[in-house]
Amino acid sequence: MRWILLVDQAADGAHNMALDQALLEFAERAGVATLRVYAWEPATLSFGRNEPATRRYDRAAIERLGMAAVRRPTGGRAVWHDDEVTYAVAAPAAGFGSLREAYRAIHALLVEALLSLGAPVLLAADRPAVGVGAGACFASAAGGEVVTAGGAKVVGSAQVRGEGAFLQHGSIILGGAQERVAAVTLGAADPPNVVGLRTILPPERATREAVAQAIAQAAARRWNVPAEPGTLPDDVRRAAAALLPRYRDPTWTWRR
Repeated sequence: MRWILLVDQAADGAHNMALDQALLEFAERAGVATLRVYAWEPATLSFGRNEPATRRYDRAAIERLGMAAVRRPTGGRAVWHDDEVTYAVAAPAAGFGSLREAYRAIHALLVEALLSLGAPVLLAADRPAVGVGAGACFASAAGGEVVTAGGAKVVGSAQVRGEGAFLQHGSIILGGAQERVAAVTLGAADPPNVVGLRTILPPERATREAVAQAIAQAAARRWNVPAEPGTLPDDVRRAAAALLPRYRDPTWTWRR
């Protein structure tokens, strides 16, 4: 499988989501896989593609607090993207199998990367699937997620499958406050059960640069991803630009 490695500067939520969707479409169209590592500026609240955001979250409070918001192309629950490293894998499905198999394979790579930095993490044991309720993605761990020995989540991920390809992206928490999600949730919400890397690693190993490098090195070993970052293809750049208005449109963000 041909891979492209992208290590991007921080960008706003609409740009990040438009580009991730464009990379999914690129994997569908060209059969090329991409590993992308990036960050968010400004900090942004993201909703899962099918979340009923208008019924789950207090839009007036979100706007009053000046919280940027965006809807992801992937499923899952809300995430507060702030002090984190975000990864995305967009790849032909044939190289990874089912969505569940892809989920575990990607998280296994992230475990390898974080272990190389000295973080005491592992894959959560398999468990029955549960419904997706209100509140933070980091409120509970599912089987195959990256957690500490005590069960606290370190990484929160979401997926979507297209025509012969899939996108999985997720947040590797450095610090930050996922409590921001509960604060704008309508009704009761479980508190987040999350540990940032800065609480379990020396500061110099819990930086965006160190984590991005560890992910790239693990991907080079496991998947033969190029060790050096590549260049975004022009057709993907154009596709992302065409998708940008959707992700900037509040009607799309609050469509449900």
